[in-house]
Amino acid sequence: MKISANRDDLLRPLQQVVSVVERRQTLPILANVLIAIENSKMTLTATDLEVELRTQTQVEAKGEAEFTLPARKFLDICKALPDGAGITIDIDSDKATIRSGRGRYTLGMLPAQDYPNIEPAKAGERFSVSVGVLKRLIEKTQFAMAQQDVRYYLNGLLLEIRGGRVRAVATDGHRLALCDATFDGTLGADIQVILPRKAVTELGRLLDGGDDEVNIEISASHIRVNLADTSFTSKLIDGRFPDYERVMPNGETAMMLAAKDVLRQALARTAILSNEKYRGIRFRLSSGLLHLQAHNPEQDEAEEEIEVDYGGPELTIGFNVGYLLDVLGVLDGEEVEMAVIDSNSSALLTHKDSTECRYVVMPMRL
Repeated sequence: MKISANRDDLLRPLQQVVSVVERRQTLPILANVLIAIENSKMTLTATDLEVELRTQTQVEAKGEAEFTLPARKFLDICKALPDGAGITIDIDSDKATIRSGRGRYTLGMLPAQDYPNIEPAKAGERFSVSVGVLKRLIEKTQFAMAQQDVRYYLNGLLLEIRGGRVRAVATDGHRLALCDATFDGTLGADIQVILPRKAVTELGRLLDGGDDEVNIEISASHIRVNLADTSFTSKLIDGRFPDYERVMPNGETAMMLAAKDVLRQALARTAILSNEKYRGIRFRLSSGLLHLQAHNPEQDEAEEEIEVDYGGPELTIGFNVGYLLDVLGVLDGEEVEMAVIDSNSSALLTHKDSTECRYVVMPMRL
């Protein structure tokens, strides 16, 4: 079989699916991309058995075929070719010959019938949200997911739909990120599922932030996200996410209002001399003033003072400066509000004029 395509038409879908392929594989075929040809349409599929990404592009071909090629090698060849180059792929029994200009590249193939397929159970719920909304929920919360925590349900992101809103929540036990958006659809029941870390990362790359609708199907153990020419499937984490509402600070709080960029720059400078392992930084709040202090085992010390809007009692509290900088990096607006109770209680950070996105950071003992 002979397949003809433009290099640019192949490159983008290849880059999308190859991001799913792990560099170290338990099965050799997982290093390959599954390619199916039907009616001049090429469907590319990649999986690591946890997530699966399938996308399509137009080619010139007669008949039908299904084969696998080494994913990264195929991508690297396409990337190395000049823009707009024509590519032909000749399929033989166990080899594929790729030609472009005077170049010829022969790749070994593995049987398509051996390629694993993630086939979720019948979807229990189907709904649609805006691509931009889903991307925003991921971008505003994914940084707070745990990494390789023994509490496996923290190594992912909670997606919850209830009461006219869709919500994303992530926590690693030391900080929590929550972001809401309105939901106009109707569901048979409230939804609460946990997406694995890799699924969240891949979806963040895949979504372009436009106004198009993305169709989501949820079964007992899988989630499938359908875009125009792309289908993304992932296993769900089977576990119970912690009751995040209990983590939200409540009771008598004092409010600090600061210019976001001024605070972020002061924190970044002070962090230079913080302990590299614990990243601790001391906040000392007094009327209209925030004093920042950090030191490390080498006896280096940094101090900064910035003007803030604060009228509560004098308070000294310690934080991991990295957690604060992560929040300030995704928070909207020019001003940030920080609600504090005392030196032993978590702080709540929000945008001055909106509580759609809320961030909780636990204190540190310094």
